Amino acid sequence: MKRFLGILAASLFFAAPMLTAQEGVEKDHVSLGAFVNYYRLTDPAPTRDFFGLGGRAAFGVTPHVNLEAEMAYDFKRNYTSTFTDGITTTTVTSQLRTLHGFFGPKFQTGAGAFRAFVTGKVGFDNFTATNANPPAGFVNAAGLGVGATYFAVYPAAGIEAFAGPIGVRLEAGDDVFFHNGAHNNLRVTVGPQFRF
Repeated sequence: MKRFLGILAASLFFAAPMLTAQEGVEKDHVSLGAFVNYYRLTDPAPTRDFFGLGGRAAFGVTPHVNLEAEMAYDFKRNYTSTFTDGITTTTVTSQLRTLHGFFGPKFQTGAGAFRAFVTGKVGFDNFTATNANPPAGFVNAAGLGVGATYFAVYPAAGIEAFAGPIGVRLEAGDDVFFHNGAHNNLRVTVGPQFRF
């Protein structure tokens, strides 16, 4: 919890200058994106690496503030083994699946071709065990009627680079869900971003 509060305080400190308006800077009215989601579930142990897909939508409030919603579904798990003659890695469809849903503000440096941002979102993490194929598993998990759903917070930071309305976004953060205490887990997303 101390780590989360430190990240939140630092994010607010660095976000404050971004909130001031600049002459001639236009805001993004709408931003849409898709991404590959990497989720490193380290707490509770043992460490497990998951991959999935997600999407996000944002609406511009000011040139430096967007309200953003996102959802990701992790249905692949990576197994890595180290041997004396090298490293092997395998990614398979997992029976344990995670669904992440978050909403909150994104504070960015501007609306130019390259920008940095911080975000702090609230939402949920849902953990489901299923043998269904990924689309059917997502439909079941999205109803939140199966599995275990926990309140979660997601402080993160990242960068975006645009060529006109099309760009790419890289983001990394601490996906903290609460179940008998806080559980900190790394989450990284990368993918195309479209702004209008």
